[in-house]
Amino acid sequence: MSGGGAGPRPFPIPVRTEAARDWRRRSPWVARVEAFASRNRDRLAWVHVGMFFGFMALMVVPLFLPQPGDHASFLNNFTLLANFVIWGLWFPLVFVSVIFTGRSWCGILCPLGASSEWANRIGLKRPVPRWVRWEGTPVLSFVVITVLAQTVDARGFPQGIAVVFGLAFACAVVLGFVYGQGRNKRPWCRHMCPIGLMLGVFSRIGAVQFTPKQPRPGGDAYADKGVCPTMIDIKRKQESRHCIECFRCVNPGGRGGLALLLRRPGSEVADIRHHNPNPAEVWFLFLATGLALGGFLWLILPQYGHLRQALGVWAIDRGWDWIGTPGPWWLMSVHRQGREVYTWLDFFTISGFMVGCALALAAVLSLLTAASSWLAGRLGGDLDLRRRFVEQAYAYMPVAMVSLVVGLGGELFDALAAAGLPARAVALLKLALFALGMLWSVALGLRLLGAQKLRGARRLAALTPLLAGVALLGLAWWPAIFGL
Repeated sequence: MSGGGAGPRPFPIPVRTEAARDWRRRSPWVARVEAFASRNRDRLAWVHVGMFFGFMALMVVPLFLPQPGDHASFLNNFTLLANFVIWGLWFPLVFVSVIFTGRSWCGILCPLGASSEWANRIGLKRPVPRWVRWEGTPVLSFVVITVLAQTVDARGFPQGIAVVFGLAFACAVVLGFVYGQGRNKRPWCRHMCPIGLMLGVFSRIGAVQFTPKQPRPGGDAYADKGVCPTMIDIKRKQESRHCIECFRCVNPGGRGGLALLLRRPGSEVADIRHHNPNPAEVWFLFLATGLALGGFLWLILPQYGHLRQALGVWAIDRGWDWIGTPGPWWLMSVHRQGREVYTWLDFFTISGFMVGCALALAAVLSLLTAASSWLAGRLGGDLDLRRRFVEQAYAYMPVAMVSLVVGLGGELFDALAAAGLPARAVALLKLALFALGMLWSVALGLRLLGAQKLRGARRLAALTPLLAGVALLGLAWWPAIFGL
């Protein structure tokens, strides 16, 4: 399993020698990029220091500034500028970077991962426990951070940003200090970082690949010792998810180590059976898409208001008056000067609505994927039902990625509207992005069914449930594109 724990491997994976040979035939400029990066990898510490202080400024300085006025904008107010940099630029654009450069953010720029590694150098270096290495740990981390960002209103107030990123920083440093055998390990980046999980999963459709020059058979494996900070057994590396592109395993003049390659975007997913397919990634795709959808819909749907009202009346009728009182500031938004005070009722309804949307959408997409997998088997597809299910579920990856960009990175589109772009043009831009994601998902579905030995009308028939799932996502996100 890609999370690195013990237990049987559900997908026996042969060694792929084609990629190992490709590094000798790559373009000269790719080799020059590799050589430049490997020569300067020791200087990345200065980049990490700069990013650390930059992020600290964005989180801490607005806490000591007055509330922005009604006519303030990110062009003349640092608090709004910090909010725009984090949610309008960093968050959506870091997703886009995955397509072109993989998890380069994690290895080259991220201050959280660097802080975790710095703590590991002086820490206890204990073995990473099984509960941390569990595949569901980063999924739960993503759910907690995403819901918390909504309940503390991290997009509306600097205190919310400080809570979300401060919690992430603290967890990264503590995890790095206590766990991680060997030198300079990043158990946070491998096992618990919610952003790392997103970037890692979506790096599978990216154009960047690091491939062993002399691969060993047996499939992707976990290695506590060795040069890799995210515990990859580099000679058996076959997936992109955990590689943070730190270039420590790259030796351009040597026969061993990894080599930088460029590939067609989506090729790893189209050939996912040879790249350690993982059920936990499937559940993340389904749950994260539903969670992002819930985080958007509760703000605009009147049904949420009806649900909140009904739950409040039900609680008051039972004498639970505390549900109408504000909770702690680190758990929910309590900003009287900003005229926003959440109560326990708001906390439970927001978090419950988001989790409910995530579970409901995951259930629907699972049923549709199971139907596609069952049809593929009936029509002559290879593998068993479970492995067909996991393979076919990866087809949702592009549309899931666009869902997160549109749903959780909406400040970028708001900034475009504020800059003078007509509202209809902004809506058309969102629609174009979503249409591209939907078409890419359909294309991947066709390729995955082709890999399962289906051709012609049989492949189209097995694709039908996937088409229904993609269309459902498009309809669900329609309010985010054009409004109600």
